[in-house]
Amino acid sequence: MLRLARAALYTVIPAELLLAVLLVSGVSLPTPVLLLAEAVVLGVLTLEAATAFRLYRTARGEGAERRAALLATVDLLVPVLVRKVMEFELKGMASLGLWVARRRHGVPRGATAVPYSKEQSTILLIMLFVMVVETVGIDLLLVALDVPSPVRVVVLVLDLYGIVFALAFGAACVTRPHVVTGDELRVRFGAYFDLRIPRELISSVRVSRNYNETGMIQVADGRLSVAVGSQTNVVVELAEPITVTRPLGRRETVTSVRFFADTPSMLQLQGA
Repeated sequence: MLRLARAALYTVIPAELLLAVLLVSGVSLPTPVLLLAEAVVLGVLTLEAATAFRLYRTARGEGAERRAALLATVDLLVPVLVRKVMEFELKGMASLGLWVARRRHGVPRGATAVPYSKEQSTILLIMLFVMVVETVGIDLLLVALDVPSPVRVVVLVLDLYGIVFALAFGAACVTRPHVVTGDELRVRFGAYFDLRIPRELISSVRVSRNYNETGMIQVADGRLSVAVGSQTNVVVELAEPITVTRPLGRRETVTSVRFFADTPSMLQLQGA
């Protein structure tokens, strides 16, 4: 039952969204198709509710508090990928608010914030400019081709969402810097990655520039790389392995961490 409920989240809900887009776009669908689609969605919602209640009741029966039982139900019912995507979206929107308010996330009093967003700011601004021009150009083209207004609205909403997503990405990188405290080194990449390294596990910190990183967050041969613009410039060697959680939930064990900082000396001043 649990497997069926989780599979439904991957299949039926996207299909319902597609159906909604078609209807908003003015596509005429046969009444039997609409009735069947709504019946399927109703069945899926009923299945999800029944499964959630069963999981919640089981957790409560095992002695879990209400909040813990609810969280356990969500963890079991909602696939990790779906939870992670929702988490990224929420953190990104929250970061936009922090950016407007000129505040930072997770930087306690007395800690040192180590920015890493300067290197990618120019590229991000260029990308945003291109996206805005593209949005305006596509809308004008659709008007010239006399495309129905519902279709134009759908395309415009998708384009605007892309712009907001890019702004949220940049805001998350600005408002969620690396952090050095007396207890730990916190290595982050926007809303997508967050690693806390206890200081007692750090054996050395050195500056070492690498311009050939193959991805933003990669793990190979026990080495974690958190790159900005294909670059890293700080290497942290660990006294013993630690477990890291990659953006989509996969866990890896590493013994060294490479990442990028706008000013690596801010880390050196704190010491290892």
